[in-house]
Amino acid sequence: MGTTSASAESGKLRRHLGVFDAVVIGLGSMIGAGIFAALAPAAGAAGSGLLPGLALAAVVAYCNATSSARLAARYPQSGGTYVYGRERLGDFWGYLAGWGFVVGKTASCAAMALTVGSYVWPAQAHAVAVAAVVALTAVNYVGVQKSAWLTRGIVAVVLAVLVIVVTACVSGGAVDTSRLDVGADATFDGVLQAAGLLFFAFAGYARIATLGEEVRDPRRTIPRAIPTALGITLVVYAAVAVSVLAVLGPDRLAHTAAPLAEAVRAAGVPGLAPVVQGGAAVAALGSLLALILGVSRTTLAMARDRHLPHALAAVHPRFQVPHHAELAVGALVAVLAATTDVRGAIGFSSFGVLAYYAIANASVWTLTPAEGRPARIVPIVGTVGCLVLAFALPLASVLWGVAVIAAGATAYALRKALTRRA
Repeated sequence: MGTTSASAESGKLRRHLGVFDAVVIGLGSMIGAGIFAALAPAAGAAGSGLLPGLALAAVVAYCNATSSARLAARYPQSGGTYVYGRERLGDFWGYLAGWGFVVGKTASCAAMALTVGSYVWPAQAHAVAVAAVVALTAVNYVGVQKSAWLTRGIVAVVLAVLVIVVTACVSGGAVDTSRLDVGADATFDGVLQAAGLLFFAFAGYARIATLGEEVRDPRRTIPRAIPTALGITLVVYAAVAVSVLAVLGPDRLAHTAAPLAEAVRAAGVPGLAPVVQGGAAVAALGSLLALILGVSRTTLAMARDRHLPHALAAVHPRFQVPHHAELAVGALVAVLAATTDVRGAIGFSSFGVLAYYAIANASVWTLTPAEGRPARIVPIVGTVGCLVLAFALPLASVLWGVAVIAAGATAYALRKALTRRA
């Protein structure tokens, strides 16, 4: 009890999570966000080049995950690349990373909440989305350990549903392996754009890094948890993408709002469609739970440094969570969920998160071998890959992304000028 009180009074979080819980939180962020939301728009961009786009997104994600793991072990604090950029590159770059993450992932939260609404009650999707945000904010408020327990159940359900989808597709009579061939419709630009959209699906491992202050033995736990979560996710994504593409083909996949449900119908087992729709809703809930968790921790770190209102840095004396930050994030996501749409949020979110990871890769470049720096090729491929994929996204996403990043940089400059003047 004394340790808990002292931790709360000092503004520190308590270390609850081991490797298994950290992996589960990463899986809860990734599995669902991509498979149920990003496959169709990616197929629309790449056509028959969908699988090369997935492979490219995976390569960039691997570099980012490796960089994040090394940095998180070095700086086991809440905030992720906000902290790494600040410590390795300077205050401005840390701030810009945190700004890109908070803005981009807040959009992701809204997208996931609306995905829940679209599957549970399409006619009242916005109302269901707001209710989901309120409920999961309440779960996060009473402690990260309870969030991890709930995420375990969600991940188990989603993995079971995805196994059902793959089995139904492979065992049905609609599989045509020629649909996996890369044809003339696949362009270089289209593959890049698909990779940028699919990167949205891989970014969940950031949640493990942003929870660095709540992980036991972070120098050992985080470098193990991040690649494990990413590896499991890649295997699942590849199996589902190949199965669905072999059944539907790229054109039909691009034009369906619920590709996995459509795939089991096409495979000759329409009775499984409601099960898949239920799994999609559960998957989106898992992503939303972990996303709110991660955004609130980065908000906490930025509030500690007064880049955001300092009141958001408060830690609850009993539950040991940044409760002001969680309530503020939940309120903002609820507003967005009531007013926005799903697909528009994906590209915008991807731009902000790719900017975030570009700064992470630049930060890891400054590590020495004694500090755990990976091979030089990792941050090079990671940085270049992030920037290329960010600007290959749909034009509207790029324009909005640049505008929001520029607004954040302007706000930083104005704050610094006012501070100097004062």
